[in-house]
Amino acid sequence: MPFSFVNISLLGGATLVALPVLLHLVMRQKPRRLEFPALQFIQRRHDTNRRQLRLRHLVLLLLRMALVALLAFALARPSMKVAGGVLGGQKEPVAAILVFDTSKRMEYRHENQTRLEAAQLLGQWLLAQLPVESTVAVLDSRGVPAAFQVDLGAAKDRVERLETVGAGQSLSRAMEEGVRLAGTSPLARKELYVFTDLAQVAWPAEDAARLQEQFRTLPDVGVYVIDVGIAAPTNFALGDLRLSKQVLSSRGKLRITTDLSSIGGGGKRTVELYLLESEVRKKEGGGAKPTRVQQKTVVLEAGQAQELEFDLAALPLGTHQGDLQVLGEDGLLADNQRFFTVEVRPPRQVLVAAGRPGGAANLTQALAPDEQHRRGEVNFECKVIAQERLLAESLDPYAAIAILDPKPMGAAVWQTLGDFVAGGRGLALFLGRSAEPVEAFNQGPAQELLPGKLVRKGLSQDQSLLVAPRDFQHPILAEFRGRSDAVPWRYHPVYRYWQLSEPPTGVHVVAPYSNDDPAILERPVGRGRVVTMTTPISDDLRQSPWNLLPGGWPFLVLVNTTMEYLSGGGGPPLNYGAGQTAILELDPQRPFRSYVLTMPDGMEVRLTPDLKDQSLLVTATEQAGNYRVRAGGTADGVDRGISVNLAASQTRLERISSDDLAKRFGPVPYRVAQSKEEIELNVSTGRVGRELYPLLILAMAVCLALEQIVANRFYREG
Repeated sequence: MPFSFVNISLLGGATLVALPVLLHLVMRQKPRRLEFPALQFIQRRHDTNRRQLRLRHLVLLLLRMALVALLAFALARPSMKVAGGVLGGQKEPVAAILVFDTSKRMEYRHENQTRLEAAQLLGQWLLAQLPVESTVAVLDSRGVPAAFQVDLGAAKDRVERLETVGAGQSLSRAMEEGVRLAGTSPLARKELYVFTDLAQVAWPAEDAARLQEQFRTLPDVGVYVIDVGIAAPTNFALGDLRLSKQVLSSRGKLRITTDLSSIGGGGKRTVELYLLESEVRKKEGGGAKPTRVQQKTVVLEAGQAQELEFDLAALPLGTHQGDLQVLGEDGLLADNQRFFTVEVRPPRQVLVAAGRPGGAANLTQALAPDEQHRRGEVNFECKVIAQERLLAESLDPYAAIAILDPKPMGAAVWQTLGDFVAGGRGLALFLGRSAEPVEAFNQGPAQELLPGKLVRKGLSQDQSLLVAPRDFQHPILAEFRGRSDAVPWRYHPVYRYWQLSEPPTGVHVVAPYSNDDPAILERPVGRGRVVTMTTPISDDLRQSPWNLLPGGWPFLVLVNTTMEYLSGGGGPPLNYGAGQTAILELDPQRPFRSYVLTMPDGMEVRLTPDLKDQSLLVTATEQAGNYRVRAGGTADGVDRGISVNLAASQTRLERISSDDLAKRFGPVPYRVAQSKEEIELNVSTGRVGRELYPLLILAMAVCLALEQIVANRFYREG
């Protein structure tokens, strides 16, 4: 632990420790001659007293010498280096890195001041305190490349212009970049200032090891955490939106679910659902006015959350956007509004080609049950034909084709199906007992659609073979995500299926069986997709079926998600998180060379589509809100949209505990301050060290007290 002194010249006063020695020598008592008859007894008494006097003199002498030495050290104001920083005077220039948390959470307002505004004021004050010729860099959550500012004036201007961002890097990553930049400075002293509300979400545990590793490359940097947060924040917040569908039929129903939560305090709050009517926008030629559709009022206690559901039905065709809003005053407005986009399309037309009579009932009742069909609430309109009529049927109206238990088909049929898929539509093949001879499926145009060659029939007589999905990221399996352990596949075993050869390049196994053989496979063809299931879904369960899949709810979910995916309902999402790249699939029948993107703040940006993939990429999604994409006129043009939301987790205000913060830094020394006075004290301690003046004065007081006690007893007895 190295030491430094404010007035090192005063250490010369330590030489005055010789003064008590001189006084001791001058004032020591001289022996007196005594005439006494009992000379031998007196001599022994004299020797004992002399030894005691010498010991007391020595103790008193040492106390007086210590008193003088402590006074000299105290006047020199020594300090001891206990953590971080580089030794040197207070006026030595520093390489200062100021890291600001600029997440939307920093918009929390307390006493008419946001947390970012509080950080900016402290940051500008701090810049004025830095030694002359210091260099400064200002970093924030945006994640842009960091560099030192030209001068302190430029740094102050940079701090003044800080704004919150909807998407960015974590505070730990910004600190890593700050440490890296500090290491490039030639200045000996380096200091890192982190302005944060100390919310737990800003300090992910998974970043701790990487942050500590970065600090090991620059162990002498002084780290100061400036806490601008509120010890007990109060806030009402909407959670992430959950939409039953993003693309739905005009006869379908949309359910929007979210959570309303509170921290720090409870009360009554009303949540309202608003819609932006696309027809109004088209007629007026401008932005639509939001129309309140529904509202719900809840009463919450502190720390409580409640689920809210909103149902919308009979939406007209087209793109619909809206939002949920929490009414009433609140400290943080960024989490009081959530946005959504859905598209309403006509029921998708599906052509079902059955290899044998009556084989289509399982599929059509799953896609369009009779009762829902009578109420006009189905998402699919199914037409059933015999497989032999595929060439005679016009395929233009259909978004997807399903062939159940296909029999051998001629090359012309396979070629027609290939053209249908390559144009951007979907084909589902459910292989069954009719797929013989296999040579008819293992050559020619058939192999351009199938995911491999048919090898043999796999058998399972003990009912142990099951459909066993393992990765639920594919859109076909997305509905099972979160409840995969509750899917009763064991009640729907597979007895027979087709084993395939090694799939060609590009084929993806969506779901295997429990023995790892493929159950569902996907093959891209042109701009479309072919999904093949290696066991049929058209068997009568009463007559030696190949499987028992059609007997339960997993079958209903599986075939609906499959046909949604193949017919376009499973395309890119319409709702994204802030910062994600959004993808809009375009209609190849209405191509445009450019599109106009209207952002939530009203700014318009012109975008060029990818004509090859018939898609449009939107990368500027930092703002939360509704985005609109238009091209052409209001009559025959394109009017689409997407919505962007902040992740609910990013606006959580719960503060990190001191123990958890210490775990994030690990062995890295740091200091936390909340006010200018605490910052000054911490920085002074970091630059010069911890002053020992109070301890030395205390030691002087102890020595003086002991000296008085010993001296009084000594002279009284003397």
